[in-house]
Amino acid sequence: MPDTTESRPVRILHLEDSRVDHALVKFALQKSGLNHDIQLVDTLDDFERELRENRYDIVLADYHLPGFSGLDAWERLREIGMDLPFVILSGAIGEAAAVEAMHRGVSDYLLKDSMNRVAHVIQRAIEVSETRRAKARADAELAESQRRLAELAEHLQTSIEQERADIAREIHDDIGGSLAAVKLDLAWISRRPALDPEVRQHMDTALEMLQHALGASQRIMMNLRPPILDQGLVAAVQWMATGFEKRNGTRVTVRRSSEHIDVPRAVQLVAYRTAQEALTNVAKHAHATAVDIDLSDREGVLTLEVSDNGRGLSAEALRKAKSFGLLGLKERAAKVGGWLDISSSPRGTSVILSVPLDGEDDNHHHRDEEQ
Repeated sequence: MPDTTESRPVRILHLEDSRVDHALVKFALQKSGLNHDIQLVDTLDDFERELRENRYDIVLADYHLPGFSGLDAWERLREIGMDLPFVILSGAIGEAAAVEAMHRGVSDYLLKDSMNRVAHVIQRAIEVSETRRAKARADAELAESQRRLAELAEHLQTSIEQERADIAREIHDDIGGSLAAVKLDLAWISRRPALDPEVRQHMDTALEMLQHALGASQRIMMNLRPPILDQGLVAAVQWMATGFEKRNGTRVTVRRSSEHIDVPRAVQLVAYRTAQEALTNVAKHAHATAVDIDLSDREGVLTLEVSDNGRGLSAEALRKAKSFGLLGLKERAAKVGGWLDISSSPRGTSVILSVPLDGEDDNHHHRDEEQ
């Protein structure tokens, strides 16, 4: 409870047509020791004028007033956009009326024969109102913070994708080109008939290492920004699945609703990175022998599901998976109007991306095909 003896007076606007009842309220407040300042009005116009011209902490209103009710005053308060605690103080308010008043948002109600409790009800209503307003401010600040974090995450992801594309281009243009030129020169030297056998052996070894370096640079470039994305999402996911199967020895089956699924560029990239991150988690944690990738655009929704038959993720590993790589993908999915779900059990893990597609024709039918 606030210190009522040292704090500023509680400013009370009392809507009441009975001077006797107003005097009783003043007496009860004085007896309680509540530091207050109370103003009496008895019409809706005076009520609104006081609200607009002066600052109040709370409204006390009779329920039955000449030509209007306490609920009419409450609605007037809301119409002018003021957020004040509002207590109905009535000599006779039925249970139905009291329930309706509370349902509309009135802070509290008190019968006049319990006038000795008026100070307590006022203080409680003010405290509840202040707590609610503080929560609303905190919620607004949290929402703003989350919005800024989402914008930052989007900016970072955009920057990362751009940087990946730039690095991939440099690898292709500079490193790849240089390695290819060196390979041609070494191949030319190795074909010389008078080449010493020992030198030729070293030359062949160098060519093998050079071929390995070329393959590594191509693989890195494709992971950074696979040109196959230009051929569409289905082709890119199939290429990724084939590469994963070769590297890890894990069977990967791709099912798709069509050979070509036309989605916006941003959605395509989110889906591709989701599949990439899901397969990375399979390689790191799952110990799986099989992975299924389902890609569909039925009913105007792009759905990508990557599921494995591994041992599943522990609660701690699942939290970690959700906290880092896949959490960023959740933010990216939200930016394109979609959502990401992750579930895991001892029978395996499933990652599902869903993104509504605007303007999709729901009447076309696609035939399921397996890789």
